[in-house]
Amino acid sequence: MKSSKRSCRHKIIPLTLLALSPLAIGTGHASPLALPSPLTFDAGPLGTLNVQGVASGYGVWQDNKFAPTTSGPANTPATKSASADISNGQVIIQKNSGLVQFYLQAGAYNVITLGSSYFSTGTFTQNTFGALPVGYVEIAPTDNFNVQIGKLPTLIGAEYTFSYQNWNIERGLLWGQENAVNKGIQANYTMGPVTASLSWNDGFYSNRFNWVTGALTWAINKKNSVFFQAGGNMGHTNFSYSSIATTPLQNNESIYDLGYTYTGENLVVTPYVQYTSVPASAMSLAGYNGSQSTIGAAVLADYSLTNTVSVAGRVEYIANSGNPTDGNASLTGFGPRSHAWSLTVTPTYQDGGFFARAELSYVTASMQSGIGFSGTNGLAQTQLRGMVETGFMF
Repeated sequence: MKSSKRSCRHKIIPLTLLALSPLAIGTGHASPLALPSPLTFDAGPLGTLNVQGVASGYGVWQDNKFAPTTSGPANTPATKSASADISNGQVIIQKNSGLVQFYLQAGAYNVITLGSSYFSTGTFTQNTFGALPVGYVEIAPTDNFNVQIGKLPTLIGAEYTFSYQNWNIERGLLWGQENAVNKGIQANYTMGPVTASLSWNDGFYSNRFNWVTGALTWAINKKNSVFFQAGGNMGHTNFSYSSIATTPLQNNESIYDLGYTYTGENLVVTPYVQYTSVPASAMSLAGYNGSQSTIGAAVLADYSLTNTVSVAGRVEYIANSGNPTDGNASLTGFGPRSHAWSLTVTPTYQDGGFFARAELSYVTASMQSGIGFSGTNGLAQTQLRGMVETGFMF
């Protein structure tokens, strides 16, 4: 598990993310992918530093590939039905004491999302957040207030970016509307059961600092908490800012998440709802004549069967507004006036620093004509995907 100071730092990050994160669940049994206690060493003038890491690989198979052209490099391996690669090869170094602290996370990584094309790990790392995906300096004058500056994890959503941080190997449908890492400045404050964070940043890693995000969490008691998260582009960002990480439509959106977390001895459950919208002025840059929005809901859960075995599940639904006659641009990628739902099941085994898990996911979507999954007999409305992931943590 995390060091005590690491946990203290995270107390001023929305508690719902803590409740959801497999790294911070305080149950009677082991949580999936719980990082071992960090290694510590004396770094001279820098003081005592903590080191943790993860090395893991994955294999994936899917029956129908994602058909629409997506943003990103031309060598996107969207035509592959099966692949294997590194999922995490990362080292974390942090200083978590004193007035000036820092956090550095470096290495290779991959993020696979339901219903979407996937990239090789090298392509994904190079074309998203680079070899240092998260890194920031933290000024912590008190235990309940700090300011962080640098490359920061998003405040939005109920899933983290990297696979080892989550119950499921893949990110979900609602995660596709949320940013992952942004560059900016963030203030965090906690007062009793209430936690608040506010950030000025570049949204979907666009290098245009016109986003504001915030999160508010109320820990009702040890088992129950509620959260509200919101963010949006305060202006407009030109579509020339586009990459795997910077999806142009989402980078011009407003997003709102509202949810609840129950944390029991063996069971953790987080249901939440999400709403996003993009104005017509931004959609017109994609050749679309009107505004668009999405409405979605998800339930994520994890149950610890033993000290080493757990089973996680996720159910989601998302709908995309719009008129197909106005163009094919859409927020979900399934086309305007489409809707989709998904089911994911992930059993996990962890013993010490070793872990292994399997995953089966199913996505079905009603799509605009001409948009769908590539099947053996043309466009399909469903996708079945199986994954395995295994590795070591220290």
